[in-house]
Amino acid sequence: MSDSLPLRLVLASASPARRKSLQAAGIEPEVLVSGVDESLVVTDRAEELCLELARLKAEAVLARLSPAATAAEPTRTNPGTSPNAGTSTNAGTSPGTSQRTLIIGCDSVLEFDSEILGKPADPADATQRWLRMRGRSGVLHSGHCLIDGVSGRRAEAVASTTVHFADISDDEIAAYVATGEPLAVAGAFTIDGLGGPFVERIEGDPGTVVGLSMPLLRRLLAELGLQITDLWTTVAPGGQSVEPIGNVRS
Repeated sequence: MSDSLPLRLVLASASPARRKSLQAAGIEPEVLVSGVDESLVVTDRAEELCLELARLKAEAVLARLSPAATAAEPTRTNPGTSPNAGTSTNAGTSPGTSQRTLIIGCDSVLEFDSEILGKPADPADATQRWLRMRGRSGVLHSGHCLIDGVSGRRAEAVASTTVHFADISDDEIAAYVATGEPLAVAGAFTIDGLGGPFVERIEGDPGTVVGLSMPLLRRLLAELGLQITDLWTTVAPGGQSVEPIGNVRS
């Protein structure tokens, strides 16, 4: 790490799958839902949409953590570029503590038949989507925006994975939609839940389909001068406490 402040990662998402992905990678995030109205962003480009929504979610949570942080607009950076430091604030530290806060915002959409598909509107919509998707393929895009609450620096990118759907029966579609799972996720499917058997294969990072790509998060952290090991934690038996272990490098 570039400094000795312990790290705190705030996930700007209510998605249990994203939180589980971080936990499986040794990271225990705090969760703060952004409350962003996703209908406010209108574009016909899937990658642009998911990245802008990820950006808005991260910014909304940053503002909630420290309203004063919105006084200065931080510098945005993309993968492959060297981010410049923004105006330094204390947005990423808690009063009375020495803690560096990072906020990660994510959003996912499915690009299918040149359409952008988020969460289905209702069971009928989910059913019609699956009738179209079965036996075919689409691309799941997940936008990521990582903000350093102390410096205001950020790194952002989109990860994309091609998904090949199984040619499932009408009865399987009806049973799957009846579980309610497709209504809660972009594209009306999952690979880490009941929808897993209905995906034949993918081309790319499975984490992208879940909604948070760990390899991409590692690269975004590197742009901010951090390593993903800085966020590793160890959980006591029973999960009662979490002790940071990642900030051990000199």
